Amino acid sequence: MKWRLESSAISRDDADERVRRVELVISNLLRGGVLASLALVVAGTIVSFVHHPEYFSSPADFQRLVEPGAAFPHSLQEVIQGMLLFHGQAIVTAGLLLLIATPVMRVAVSIFAFIYQQDRTFTYITALVLFLLLLSFFLGKVE
Repeated sequence: MKWRLESSAISRDDADERVRRVELVISNLLRGGVLASLALVVAGTIVSFVHHPEYFSSPADFQRLVEPGAAFPHSLQEVIQGMLLFHGQAIVTAGLLLLIATPVMRVAVSIFAFIYQQDRTFTYITALVLFLLLLSFFLGKVE
């Protein structure tokens, strides 16, 4: 009888350790995504102002940068091309896209976390949530 109690305590400790490892991976993913996004937004802003010093001196030029419908890339292809050409607006947009993608990646990692924890119910629920998130991205339309 004593052996069974010790065995269940060990397996509970093992399960708790698994949960801690998963939580650490997820927290590092979120932290890394936010910090990388912040770095891209700041770098893109600096590049924009270095390439266009008139933003400092001309309120009209600066207004053109920040008004709705400004010359920011509107597709993933435009973002990639703009980053290759070192356009500040494209770098900022990439940072914002990374910020949006970070919680989606958290959901994707959570699927593997629930598989690792052998929790089928939450694996299926999280997979459905990820499917719906991705579906909304692909079916969504920005005009």
